[in-house]
Amino acid sequence: MLRHKKIFTIFLVILNLAFFVLPIDSYANESKENFCASANKPTVAVLTSGGDSPGMNAVIRSFTKTAISMGMKVIGIRHGYEGLLNKDFIELNLETVSGISCLGGTILHSSRSKEFNTPEGVKKAAAICREYGIKGIAVIGGDGSFRGARDLTNAGISCIGIPGTIDNDIKCTDYTIGFDTAINTTIGLIDRVRDTSRSHDRCFVIEVMGMNCGDIALQTGLASEANVILVPEIEYNFQEDVIDRILNAKLNGESHFIVIVGEGVGGVSKIARHSTIAEQIEKETGIDTRYLVFGHLQRGGAPTLKDRVMASKMGMHAARILNEGKENRVIAQKNGEIVDIDITEALKIDRPFDYKLYSDALVLGQ
Repeated sequence: MLRHKKIFTIFLVILNLAFFVLPIDSYANESKENFCASANKPTVAVLTSGGDSPGMNAVIRSFTKTAISMGMKVIGIRHGYEGLLNKDFIELNLETVSGISCLGGTILHSSRSKEFNTPEGVKKAAAICREYGIKGIAVIGGDGSFRGARDLTNAGISCIGIPGTIDNDIKCTDYTIGFDTAINTTIGLIDRVRDTSRSHDRCFVIEVMGMNCGDIALQTGLASEANVILVPEIEYNFQEDVIDRILNAKLNGESHFIVIVGEGVGGVSKIARHSTIAEQIEKETGIDTRYLVFGHLQRGGAPTLKDRVMASKMGMHAARILNEGKENRVIAQKNGEIVDIDITEALKIDRPFDYKLYSDALVLGQ
């Protein structure tokens, strides 16, 4: 009886592989003829590039479903521009994108491509697109991904950029997909750290993501009642902006302290982190101080409602304007509306840091 159960279990595993793994993976090796079989349908593609962010899958779903509803065929390009150069394609349909909005990361995977960042790489990518009949591509990512989309458009393949990055650092848009999930994940982690900080009368220096943009540090610092918030946009005086604030908070009755630091503060490299800030605080104040890096924990997890809705709106808009024949555009949120902007102009736009909110956060962190 036990032997029969084992055989049945093995049969079920093989059956699952046959139905769920093979149909997807086999597309990656499918011939050009099969991809181009639906010659009567215009073909568009979607890829994710650079760092992953929660909500990318919701974009893939909404872009695919909208494009199909308008009579287009959709190809998913796996592993970003590198996958385009390697012809790592799958066909996306209503079934393959069903139920993916709740998933973090990207089902298409992501990578960075040195080859694509050369003129020869761009020409090769454009030739592959023409070979497979791809008329346009929705590129989900950040500024670097958009530069690639601009270059590919200039090579004759229409591209639309969709802002997907947890840092909220794309200057042409008020919001990037993944930011809301990242700050909610980060505030949850900070709340847990505060529990132990309070229990042991400690100071915690917490590094959050944001190499060139302090939005994660600012908003989570404000929400977590941090005593000190350091962001890349503002130079700081260690004595005045760190030590004095902690000592003043101690005089006001505080027994535990939170210091939030954006990863790009002081122009530090990825190797030379901010652990010296914690060491100096302990040396100057005598307060037991610990240092934490949240790192890639902030990238993962199921996207929030806001990110799913924003991703769905942006993906639909991208499919619609591709269908209209537009190219070299970036989807953006401006004043609550979903709009599209020329990529070249978008890369030049400067979005100022919110100094007022930063000032308010410092007042509340006293």
